[in-house]
Amino acid sequence: MSKHLLLRNARIINEGSDFKGHIYIIQPYIEYIFNESEQIPESILNLCEIIDVNDRIVIPGVIDDQVHFREPGLTHKGDIFSESAAAAAGGITSFMEMPNTNPQTTSQKALEEKFKIGSDKSFCNYSFYIGATNNNLEELKATDIKNVCGIKIFMGSSTGNMLVDNSDSLVKIFSSITNFPITVHCEEESIIQANTKAAIEKFGENIPIEYHPIIRNSEACFTSSKKAVELAKKYDTRLHILHLSTAKEMSLLDNSPLSENKRITAEVCVHHLWFSSDDYKTKGSLIKWNPAIKGISDREELWTALLSNKIDVIATDHAPHTFEEKQNIYTKCPSGGPLVQHSLPLMLENYKNGKISLTKVVEKMCHNPAICFNVKNRGFIKKGYFADLVIVDLSKQWIVDKKNILYKCGWSPFENQLFSSTVDYTIINGRIVYSNGILNDNYRGMALQFNR
Repeated sequence: MSKHLLLRNARIINEGSDFKGHIYIIQPYIEYIFNESEQIPESILNLCEIIDVNDRIVIPGVIDDQVHFREPGLTHKGDIFSESAAAAAGGITSFMEMPNTNPQTTSQKALEEKFKIGSDKSFCNYSFYIGATNNNLEELKATDIKNVCGIKIFMGSSTGNMLVDNSDSLVKIFSSITNFPITVHCEEESIIQANTKAAIEKFGENIPIEYHPIIRNSEACFTSSKKAVELAKKYDTRLHILHLSTAKEMSLLDNSPLSENKRITAEVCVHHLWFSSDDYKTKGSLIKWNPAIKGISDREELWTALLSNKIDVIATDHAPHTFEEKQNIYTKCPSGGPLVQHSLPLMLENYKNGKISLTKVVEKMCHNPAICFNVKNRGFIKKGYFADLVIVDLSKQWIVDKKNILYKCGWSPFENQLFSSTVDYTIINGRIVYSNGILNDNYRGMALQFNR
C-alpha cells in the first residue's frame, strides 16, 4: 500500500474556514493542501492512492479528552481494543483515557503498563491520565509531562471511588503542580451523601431514577467546581474542569480567547447537550451519568456558554457498563454509558438542527482539545501536522441499532436514533483505519506527545 494518499475534491472545514480543495498526505503527515483551483502535479498523482471525496466534508480527527476504556481490570465492560475501534468508527483519532481502572492508574508503574496496552491494542492515538489520591503527590510530580496528558482528580466520588477529599492534599497538588493540566470531576461528596440518605429514607434502596439530578444536584456541582477554581486562581494552576452540567457553574468561567496560556478551561459532554431530565422517563438508568443530566434550562445554558466560548471543549466521558449492570436498582446501578462511536454524528445532528455551525463543531471537538492540552502537531489540517482526518457524508441517514454498535457492552443510549450524517473514512497518521464500516485491524495508533 502506498504511503502517499490524496483526498481529492474535498470540502475542508478547518480553523473557521469552509473551502474546497485537495489534501496530499505522505504518511504520517499532511504534505500539502491544494486549493480547488490549483493543478495537482502528475508526479504526485502517479504516487498516490486516491480517494475522491466528492464534495463530502473533511475535518481534523476528533480528539476526545475524556474516556474510560476500562482496561486493565474491568474488561467485561470494554477494553482498549474494542472501544478504540468504536472511537475510530465515530471519527475520533486520539483519546485521553482516565485512571479509574483496576488497578487504578495512580503510579508510574501502572501508567507505563497502560501505555504498553495502548501500543499493542489501540486503533487510535492515545494518552493516559495519572490519577491523584490523597497521598501520591510524589508519583504525580514524577510524571513526564511531555508524554502524559494530565492529572485527574475526582473531587467527588464516581465509578472507581478515587475520591480526593483531604483539603491539605488538594492544596499540595494545586500548589506544587501548576503547569501540567489538572483535570477535575467536581461534585461535593458531603452534599451527595446527605441527599442520598434523604432519598433512601423516603424510597428505600430502589430510588426512582428521576431523583438522580436531585441527589447529585446543581449545588453539589457548583460547590466543588467553585473550590477547584479558587484553588487554581490562588496558585495559578493549569485547571481543566470536566463535564460541566449546570447553569450555575457558568458563573465561574470567562470567555477569554482560548490559547495555550489560558489557565482555566472547561468541557461539556455530548450527553449533557442532548438529553435533559425529561428523558429519564424513557431512557431510565441508561442515561444515569455522574454528573447527572439536569433540567432543560441547565442544558440551554450549557449551549449558551459553549457558543459564547465560556466552554472550550466538547468530549464524551465514554464510560461503558454492561446492560445487565445498568438494570440494577438505583443504589447499585453504575453511572456512565458508551458514547465515542456516536458523539460526532450527534454533534452533526445538532448542526443540522441549527444549534451550532460546522466550524464551531470542529473548533470544540478537534482544535480546542489540541490547544488545551498542548498536543503536538494534531487537531488541525496543516502542512507538517499528522494526517488525522475524517471524511463525513452530511446527507446519508442511518439508525443506531445493535447490528452497527461496536462497543463491547453492545448497547447505546442512542439506539433507534436516526442520524443524518455518517463517518465514511477515519484516517490516522495518514493510514485509512476505518472505511465505510470496515476497520483496518493491522493498524495501531501512536502515543500522543505534548508541547510542554
